Amino acid sequence: MPKLGKFEISKQGFGAMGLSHVYGQADDAGSIKTIHRAIEIGITFFDTATGYGNGHNEELLGKAIADRRGQVIIASKFVHRPNGGDRVDAINPRDAVEASLRRLGVDKIDLYYLHRVDADIPIEESIGELGRLADEGKIGGVGVSEATADGIRRAHAAYPLTALQSEYSLWTRDVEVEILPTTRELGIGFVAYSPLGRGFLAGAEVTDPNDRRHVHPRFTADAVAANSKRRETIEAVAKRLGASIAQVSLAWVISKNVVPIPGTRHIEHLESNWAANELILDADAIAELENAFTRGSTVGARYPSEQLKNVPPEPVAA
Repeated sequence: MPKLGKFEISKQGFGAMGLSHVYGQADDAGSIKTIHRAIEIGITFFDTATGYGNGHNEELLGKAIADRRGQVIIASKFVHRPNGGDRVDAINPRDAVEASLRRLGVDKIDLYYLHRVDADIPIEESIGELGRLADEGKIGGVGVSEATADGIRRAHAAYPLTALQSEYSLWTRDVEVEILPTTRELGIGFVAYSPLGRGFLAGAEVTDPNDRRHVHPRFTADAVAANSKRRETIEAVAKRLGASIAQVSLAWVISKNVVPIPGTRHIEHLESNWAANELILDADAIAELENAFTRGSTVGARYPSEQLKNVPPEPVAA
């Protein structure tokens, strides 16, 4: 089983964000059933955040695992200034952790990330305080999400990081240049969010008018048309292997020795995603996929312009 620091976890985790009305509508009862099924099939690592549904996601996950706490590893995240404002209005890591503990209904959160690095708050300050909370036993490990290679090094020097979480999939490969090598050099686990490209690499079509993907540049009509041509390669590999395109896309991420955290509200998708653990891509299939999705070739930025300010820029190196 993969390890994040001292934690042994399942080969895939579960990203809970979409259970809180992010990609269209969701219902709590159905979401809890999905979480319970995830635990039944062997998923032990569950990822949430304070910002998913303004705390709803943590509360939902807390209800779902209340009688199963010993079976799961919980990760959550916070940002200093979820609604902008001055530094004087910034949320203190200690206050964020205490609020997450209450919402989750637990006495310890296994892994707690700085969700986005604040441009006006030194990362050493943020991670240092999370480190003190880890030493006090309120959290089990410290992580950071979407940091630069330099930021990772500075954070790790302030307190040893358990994990770095960043977007990573066939159509988002920027981390391969500096960030992934840095985590491996320092012995930091890597958690890949959006390993299915927000559903695009699983063949999803965005039809719900409330779906947040409508504001993402990669989901404009022109971008979808261009990127679908690349997706045809995944479809060809999937047909050859007798697998779904979601399984091929996930198997590629798993082959990089990172921990993907796909999310879904649907049990049938959950079970299909989990089956990707057994799908082995040979070197020819990996090369075929990577040639179709060379780094930087995806049409459209991965976030809307305002959100792009909070993630590392695309690297210049090839």
